[in-house]
Amino acid sequence: MAKTREVFLCDQCGAESLKWQGQCPACGAWNSLVKFNPGKHPAARQAPLVAGSMQSKRINEISEGDEARISTGMTEFDRVLGGGLVAGSVTLLGGDPGIGKSTLLLQAADQLSQNVTTLYATGEESLRQVSLRAKRLEAAGQALHLMAETNIETLLAETARLTCKVLVVDSIQTMFIDGVESSPGSASQVRESAAQLVRYAKDSGTAVLIIGHVTKEGTIAGPRILEHMVDTVLYFESDAGSRYRLIRAVKNRFGAANEVGVFAMAEQGLKEVKNPSAIFLSQHAQPIPGSAVLVAREGSRPMLIEIQALVDEGQGMNPRRVAVGLEQNRLAMLLAILHRHGGVATQGQDVFINVVGGVRIVETAADLAVMLSAASSLRDKPLISGLVCFGELGLAGEIRPVPYGEERLREAVKHGFSRAIVPTANAPRRNIEGLEVIAVDRLPEALARAF
Repeated sequence: MAKTREVFLCDQCGAESLKWQGQCPACGAWNSLVKFNPGKHPAARQAPLVAGSMQSKRINEISEGDEARISTGMTEFDRVLGGGLVAGSVTLLGGDPGIGKSTLLLQAADQLSQNVTTLYATGEESLRQVSLRAKRLEAAGQALHLMAETNIETLLAETARLTCKVLVVDSIQTMFIDGVESSPGSASQVRESAAQLVRYAKDSGTAVLIIGHVTKEGTIAGPRILEHMVDTVLYFESDAGSRYRLIRAVKNRFGAANEVGVFAMAEQGLKEVKNPSAIFLSQHAQPIPGSAVLVAREGSRPMLIEIQALVDEGQGMNPRRVAVGLEQNRLAMLLAILHRHGGVATQGQDVFINVVGGVRIVETAADLAVMLSAASSLRDKPLISGLVCFGELGLAGEIRPVPYGEERLREAVKHGFSRAIVPTANAPRRNIEGLEVIAVDRLPEALARAF
């Protein structure tokens, strides 16, 4: 009789070890290794997902076809998913406590249940609590199935009995699987539970939506491999006290990454924001110093976002450089370029940069807007009225082009802007009605034309 193989899994990081140790060799956590017997795991004895899947095929022998999409009934959610749920896909949604993860998926599950069989499984609330919340959200549809269960095997058996097309799991940290000798929420339980859900989704064609808790660093709790196992990873983002919520796709095998959906939290749950540019622009009666409007691109959507700067005399020995919504190190680099090539010195000045609306800008197209807003605040002089801008700054002071320049300009025209400072390479070949395009090559030229 073959000897049963045993391994030890770390509850903190999910690393494997062939023998027990007091300290995890991967993450350094103490007393975190738990015995795990792969032979006891039901998934280890399962048959292949599809008949004949153990045999290789030539790529030209594989039948092609468009993946079937299931609309969630929420346009913004569908946008982030890439057009809706794909049959057999697994989507992981993470976010801070109380941000609205359960609210969003309960509303989506209610809409989905009107077209396909949908099961909402909760491991954190009772059925009565979920029912009361659904009535408050006006999402108490007659077709939605609810289940309070934390055992993965029982949950998947009920999903198979109902032949569900969509399964919502709230949350993965509350689920456990027989054969794993650790408590729910541990790295080993999270990994094995997710593996069972992924295997079932691919085998049955059921679209699975999973809610995941996040750590204090803002990443999804559990082993990092969890994000690699699923098809789509979404993050809920919001500023403290703000009613607006952003869903960002950081990974999507069926759509564009970095796509953004915007929602507003109301008494009846999350409401879609059809025109997000309106919430990221401050309504000033007249132009003010330190404000510049950027045409950013989030996924496939151009959005107008206001960049605000405050440059003031330093209050200590070391001037402060604070960026909210931008990378801190990039701000320091841009201020050096502004001094060297623009002739605008910020020594002895505290510089504060803020992206209005709680958005985080990761693309380099914001460089020019940051520089113009900082120069405007330092000079205490507003930029010319009706101005938008975008462009990447190089270390030699050149203004480099960014993707989708003409689409950004057309979005600015829709919101009533009449002037745009853009890199020369982004200047449109044909004039855009109602918009004066100012093409520049270097930073000094942009500073001269902006005031």
